[in-house]
Amino acid sequence: MTSVKQVQITFDCAEPERVARFWCAALGYVVPPPPAGFADWADFDRAQPPEKQGAAFACVDPTGAGPRLYFQRVPERKVVKNRVHLDVRAGTGLTGQARVAALEAECARLIPLGATRVQLLMADDGNESCLLMQDVEGNEFCLD
Repeated sequence: MTSVKQVQITFDCAEPERVARFWCAALGYVVPPPPAGFADWADFDRAQPPEKQGAAFACVDPTGAGPRLYFQRVPERKVVKNRVHLDVRAGTGLTGQARVAALEAECARLIPLGATRVQLLMADDGNESCLLMQDVEGNEFCLD
C-alpha cells in the first residue's frame, strides 16, 4: 500500500509576493517565518543575487492541515485556461439559494482583494452551484 504524500501547489506568475498575499488573504493562510538569520523576508530577499530577488514567495496553512502554496516568477504571461485550479470551499454542505448566497458573500469579500468574478454556474442534475473567479493575475479558481 502506498503511503499518503504531502503536496505543495506551485503557481507560475509574474509577481510572486503579490499573488501569494492574495491567496493568504483568500484562504486564511500566512507567510511562513523567514530562514534563520534573517529578520524578515525582505531582509532575505536583499541577500539574494539581483536576478533572484523577488523570484519566489510562499504561504502556508497556519494549522498545518492544508498544502503549502509556492509562487515562482516566470517570464511568460498566462495565455490559456489553467489545466489545474483551486476550488475554494465556500459553500460546503449548502444547497440551493443558501449555497448561492454563501458563494456570493465570499465573492464580495475577495473582489476588494483583487479577484475578478467570471461566472456563476447554477446547479444542474449532477453538480451544485459554483462561482468561477480569477485571482490577481488571472488564474482561474472556483468558489465551490
